[in-house]
Amino acid sequence: MSEKKRVAILGSTGSIGTQALEVIESHSDKFEVEVLTAQNNAKLLIEQAIKFQPNAVVIANEQFYDEVRDALFSHDIKVYAGTNALAQVVEMESIDVVLTALVGYSGLMPTIKAIEAGKSIALANKETLVVAGEMITKMAREKGVNIYPVDSEHSAIFQCLVGEFHNPIEKIILTASGGPFRGRDRDYLHHVTKEQALKHPNWDMGAKITIDSASMMNKGLEVIEAKWLFGLKAEQIEVVVHPQSIVHSLVQFRDGSIKAQLGLPDMRIPIQFALSYPDRFDSTFPRFDFLQYPNLTFEQPDLKTFKNLQLAYDAMEKGGNAPCVLNAANEVVVAAFLKNEVGFLEMSDLIEETMHAVDFVKHPTLDDFVATDKTSRIKTEELIKSKV
Repeated sequence: MSEKKRVAILGSTGSIGTQALEVIESHSDKFEVEVLTAQNNAKLLIEQAIKFQPNAVVIANEQFYDEVRDALFSHDIKVYAGTNALAQVVEMESIDVVLTALVGYSGLMPTIKAIEAGKSIALANKETLVVAGEMITKMAREKGVNIYPVDSEHSAIFQCLVGEFHNPIEKIILTASGGPFRGRDRDYLHHVTKEQALKHPNWDMGAKITIDSASMMNKGLEVIEAKWLFGLKAEQIEVVVHPQSIVHSLVQFRDGSIKAQLGLPDMRIPIQFALSYPDRFDSTFPRFDFLQYPNLTFEQPDLKTFKNLQLAYDAMEKGGNAPCVLNAANEVVVAAFLKNEVGFLEMSDLIEETMHAVDFVKHPTLDDFVATDKTSRIKTEELIKSKV
């Protein structure tokens, strides 16, 4: 790589964004930060901008614009505000790759704009492909844009496929840690608190994805994401619970051979690979030692207790706007759970009710996705209020 790769990080103050900046800092001869964005964390965005000196920053919440602008005035850094600016800034000619680390549906429009502008995508926002996978992958093919997965499971699949792209996949196996409630029954889950749900055994993640992991919705969203990233059918995507989180995922080929990607739970590895591909850069990340993990175990997921995974499979098989409904309802119920407005098990019940209530669109357009997302959120909110 002769010139530095210029990176835009959408969601630089979150878990993925901050770790991406660690990767970039450790390889400052190969990467430079072109754009940083945040939703509300103006203080950290300012600190990051002063340290990494990007061309521009965006604070999506406009009430923090003055604070960010004034703090960066003497640093010759352009400051923009609002969600429209978030979608527009990715079109800058100086950007080589856009790391989309936004949470939830908010990542859809900026990713679309980045693809339209021909930027390579390092995708850490699985909801983009959950909501509009067919549209996004079709657009990427037409624009000649590469989408490099950042989720550890999808990065693992991608790494297993390097050098195998001409060989048909028989199936992939996504591993799941099982979260903090692995092995618990529904009676136990009736009484769990958000504090318990936020204690993930292996990974350090943001609140929303941690709750998704505890409810198995995160794995459900990853199943749908995998369908579009790797061109698979539902029956080719299997989930197994692997509590140690060492085997990040596996690919089985038509001759019966299985490839797996292993390593310690560390998101910096898939982030770095997505930014450096096809090269592997050196790192000082901790190394995995087999002798420290003499037993790697695997279990079947409990789809009756953790209903969200089954709901995701159902939405994927139905297609159309069904995954969009699933995602919108989930975002609403997770926010409600974090505010102690609904119980842990109620979340999947509310999602299922919303999926039945919202009109199905078999061949949705972008306008249909926008309308579906809005309608689904309103319906879920109504269901929550009706149960209070």
